[in-house]
Amino acid sequence: MELNEIPVRTIDGEDTTLGEYEGKVKLIVNVASRCGLTPQYEKLEELQRAYADRGFTVLGFPSGQFNQELSTEEAIKEYCSTTWGVTFPMFEKVEVNGPARHPLYSVLTETADEAGDAGDVAWNFEKFVVTPSGAVHRFRPTTQPDAPEIVSLIEAELPRS
Repeated sequence: MELNEIPVRTIDGEDTTLGEYEGKVKLIVNVASRCGLTPQYEKLEELQRAYADRGFTVLGFPSGQFNQELSTEEAIKEYCSTTWGVTFPMFEKVEVNGPARHPLYSVLTETADEAGDAGDVAWNFEKFVVTPSGAVHRFRPTTQPDAPEIVSLIEAELPRS
C-alpha cells in the first residue's frame, strides 16, 4: 500500500489518510508521554515551528506499545498541548510492532536505519522522515529530532525560503 493511501485517525477521532500531507516533508514519530525520551517533544515542536511554512510537518503517533503512554487520546492531547505546546498533528494511539501493528508502521518498518537494520520499532520516539517523493529515512529513538542528519535531510527536501 502507498503511504499516502494508508488510513489514519486523528487524535480527535477524524478519519483521514497521509494523503492530506502529500507534497510535504513528514517526520513521523511514535511518541509517548511517560518515557525518558519524552522531552524530545520540545525539539519536535521547534522543528514544526521552524519549517512548517516551508512544507514540513511532524506527525505524532502515540503508542502504548512500551507501556509508557497515557490511557486516552483526550489525556494525551491535553498533556502534549499544556506541557510541550504541541501544535503539530497528532493521531490516535497505534501499535507499532506485533500482529496488531498499524498498517502505517507495517510500511515504515520495512525501511532500514543507517546500520542497515529494518524491522520492529526499537522504542518510543523512533523517527521516519518521508520526503515528498516518498523516500523513507529511519532514525532510532536516541537520535534527537534536531540532529544534523535529520535537519540536513529536512532542509535538502524543502523549497528554499
